[in-house]
Amino acid sequence: MSTVVAEQASPTPESSDSGRKPTLREGAFGNARALTCRECGHEIPLGPHYACSECFGPLEIAYDFPAVTREQIEAGPRNIWRYKALLPVPDDIEQSPNMEPGFTRLLKAHNLGRTLGIDNLWVKDDSTNPTNSFKDRVVACALSAATEFHSKVFACPSTGNLANAVAAAGARAGIKTVVFIPSNLEKPKQVNSAVYTDSLVAVNGNYDDVNRLASEIAGEEDGWAFVNVNVRPYYAEGSKTLGYEIAEQLGWRLPDQIVIPVASGSQLTKVHKAFQELIKLGLVEEKPYKVYGAQAEGCSPVSVAYKAGVDAIRPVKPDTIAKSLAIGNPADGIYVLDICRETGGAVEDITDDQVREAIVLLARTEGIFTETAGGTTVGVLKKLVETGQLDPTLETVVINTGHGLKTLDAVSDQVGPAATIDPSYASFAATGIA
Repeated sequence: MSTVVAEQASPTPESSDSGRKPTLREGAFGNARALTCRECGHEIPLGPHYACSECFGPLEIAYDFPAVTREQIEAGPRNIWRYKALLPVPDDIEQSPNMEPGFTRLLKAHNLGRTLGIDNLWVKDDSTNPTNSFKDRVVACALSAATEFHSKVFACPSTGNLANAVAAAGARAGIKTVVFIPSNLEKPKQVNSAVYTDSLVAVNGNYDDVNRLASEIAGEEDGWAFVNVNVRPYYAEGSKTLGYEIAEQLGWRLPDQIVIPVASGSQLTKVHKAFQELIKLGLVEEKPYKVYGAQAEGCSPVSVAYKAGVDAIRPVKPDTIAKSLAIGNPADGIYVLDICRETGGAVEDITDDQVREAIVLLARTEGIFTETAGGTTVGVLKKLVETGQLDPTLETVVINTGHGLKTLDAVSDQVGPAATIDPSYASFAATGIA
C-alpha cells in the first residue's frame, strides 16, 4: 500500500476526534463493526471520526457481515437500501425520510460501442438519481450517520453535485443544511442547491480552499456533520452501491473492465471494494477485472502520477470545464493508483475540447445527456481504446455520474439549430435536411 504523501492535507487527530461521544442506539450502523485505518489497520469504535489517531491515515468502515444471499437482496426495495446489510445503516433505514436513490439503469450501449469499436459496452447512468447525480447515494448513507450522531447541521464542501444532494436530502429529512461551494461554480448547480436551502455559501477560491474551510469549521462547531469530512467513512460507503448494482444488473457477475471518473478518487476505490465484498460473500464468481480512472487534463494529478510511474501525487491548481472533477489534492488519489495498477487498468486524461466532443458523442449515440464529468469518462474511454490501453473485445462498463442540464454552458456553443428558416416547405427544402 502506498504511503500518504506529505503534500496532501492531513487532518489532525484533534480535528478527527473532538471528544464528543454520542450515545448510539443498538444496531445504528447495521453490520459495521468499527472504523479501521486504511494505512496501519488500527481500529477504533464507530463515531464521527475520519482520521487515524495513530498515524493520521484515513478511516473506513469494517464489517462483520452475516450470510447474505442474492434472493434476500433481490427481495429488497428498488433503491440502495436493498443492500442495507452491506452498508453502515440500521435495519429500519427505510423508515427514515430520505431520497431513496439508486438502482439506476444499466444501458447496453450498442451505438456508442459500434462507434468506439467496443464489442460489449454498457453505460451505468446515475444521472437518473433524485438530484440527477450519483451523489445521492453517498449522501443517503451520510445522512443516516448524521442522524444517529444527533447532528444539528448537515453540511458539505462541494464542487456542485454534492451540494445539490446534501441540500435536497436535508430538506427531505427536516434537518438544517449548509453547503459551501466555489464562487465560480456553474450557475445551474448553484440554483439546484439554493432551491432546497437558504444557506448556500459561495467561497472565493477553488474546491481545495472550500474543503480546508469546511475542515476548520468541523473542528470548531459542535453538532455539524460535514458529509465528506467528519462523517466521510460512512458517506464513502454509499459509492459501493454502484458496484453492487452493476454486478446484480449484469446477472450477478463482474464486468471485465470498468471506467470511472476520478475527483477525490473515493468512488473508484469504493466500486472496487464492492466487487471484492461480493466475491468474498460468494455473491459473484471471482474473476480478474481491470479498473480505469478518468480525469480532465486541467486537473489530472492522479493521471500524471500514474504516467510517471510514481506513488506521490503532486497537488495542482485546477483549470478545467469539468468542475465536478476539479479537486487538485485528491484524498484517495494514492488508492486509485494502487487499484488501477494492481488490476491492470490505467489512469488517463483528456483535454476540455475532448470532454465537449464526448458529451455530444454520448448524446447522439445513446440519447444520454451527461455533465462534464461523464464527458470526461466517455472521452477517456475513447482514448483508452485508441491508444491500445483497453481491450475492445472485453465486456466494458462506463459510469455516467450526472446530468448534462447541470453544465449546459460546456456545450452551448457546440450545438444549436441546424438552420433558421421561414415557415414554408421551400425554405425547409433549401436546407438539404430532408
